[in-house]
Amino acid sequence: MLAQFFKQFLYIQLSPERVTVKDPKTEQVVSEVPEIAIQNPSTGKAKILAVGAAARHAAGQPNTEVLNPFAHPRSLVSDFTVAEQVLKAFVSRVRGSALRLPNPVVIVHPLGHHEGGLTQVEIRAFRELALGAGASEAQVWQGPHLTSVQILTGSYPSTGTLLRE
Repeated sequence: MLAQFFKQFLYIQLSPERVTVKDPKTEQVVSEVPEIAIQNPSTGKAKILAVGAAARHAAGQPNTEVLNPFAHPRSLVSDFTVAEQVLKAFVSRVRGSALRLPNPVVIVHPLGHHEGGLTQVEIRAFRELALGAGASEAQVWQGPHLTSVQILTGSYPSTGTLLRE
């Protein structure tokens, strides 16, 4: 029972225009463009300069490119590794000093119309992104936006589907 008291949930909505990470207990939200500025010096390892809205400001630095890993015409994830870095940054902003708490249960909600539904490959990619960003457990939600109460109580609307492995 004590573990349930400390359990943290995060609700992540994904789209090419915006990624939103919300803690339904505290109502803390990070909602920004899913961009990342990566500097690739000719010698040395690539370095993340900024994530979110700040990435555009870092674009003027030498050997720097700004990427949106959620912008692709056929799939919501175009670059898995970069997408994972964006989610890690947004999750750490929401969790802040909650590092002593156990890793959160993450509900990933890909937004937009997915003709024919999500494929098993896409579902697995979303789950793996959440796990890579620090989730202890990851679920994928297809349906209407969820409220904080629905997430905390596990009472999801019947008009959607919670996809688990």
